[in-house]
Amino acid sequence: MRNNPMALGIANGVAAGALWGVVFLAPAVLHSFNALQLSAGRYLVYGLIAVILLLPRWKRLAPKLGRAEWMGLLWLSLAGNLVYFLLLATAVQWAGGAAASLIVGLIPVVVTLVGVREKGAVPLKQLLPALGLCVLGVALVGWESLMSEHLGTPWRQRLIGLLCAFGALFSWALYSVGNSRWLARRADLSSHDWSLLTGVTTGGLSLLLVPMAFIGQTADHTPAQWSLFWVISAGVAVIASIIGNAFWNRASRLLPLTLTGQMIVFETLFALLYAFAWQWRWPTLLEALAIVFLVAGVLLCAHAHRAPRAIAEHAG
Repeated sequence: MRNNPMALGIANGVAAGALWGVVFLAPAVLHSFNALQLSAGRYLVYGLIAVILLLPRWKRLAPKLGRAEWMGLLWLSLAGNLVYFLLLATAVQWAGGAAASLIVGLIPVVVTLVGVREKGAVPLKQLLPALGLCVLGVALVGWESLMSEHLGTPWRQRLIGLLCAFGALFSWALYSVGNSRWLARRADLSSHDWSLLTGVTTGGLSLLLVPMAFIGQTADHTPAQWSLFWVISAGVAVIASIIGNAFWNRASRLLPLTLTGQMIVFETLFALLYAFAWQWRWPTLLEALAIVFLVAGVLLCAHAHRAPRAIAEHAG
């Protein structure tokens, strides 16, 4: 695998998806806390841990960072963390974890459509079957969410939740494209350091949420609930933000943008598995079909990125 950058990149993408999948479960577990509190808690811890991990290397890193880098980190932190997670947490609580995770599964389509404009990218016509399967899978689960009864919420609220999921989709797609370009532009910065720098910026921005999220809100929950809140916030910060982002940044450096986008499907798949386990249920027929379509889309996309020689040798 070390001699195969694509295989290594895919492995890193799968690992990132498995760790990021817990993000969809946290709002369901902490359903009594609103999206603003969930975002503030997670990113305060993320920022604190990032600061601690960066301190030993700060003197070496600081001269490499100028105004352009900090402005880039600022908008990446907003698009990929704060805005994205606020919308996602609302979508999970109002539309359900399965629906939210599958709609965000459209990210591969959006990112791939941007990636085909990159120099040397696989032509769009070769990727259309994979993109079509992704769209079909998301369409099925969106319909299932609006028509299902198991969510126990009014259909108007479910609809708003679905709209928030689409907002999260485009917010994270912007982050994915922008982050890949920054990693390519600053090859002298390790993917792990870039992830930690994003964490520091996100932590600073999350301080702006503290007054609205926590001041005057402590009486609404018991001490035990607050303890669980901070434990899960810390767990998500470490698992998804610190470790998951490091895997993702490495995948972004090893894979072309058109294939990087497809790796986000694994976040969707793991999020679905976690959501079904949490709800103690099997997927419905439409959800199962959606999973099949999404996996098939990734396989088709990976095949389209194989070198023509490798395809010919496999066929022979």
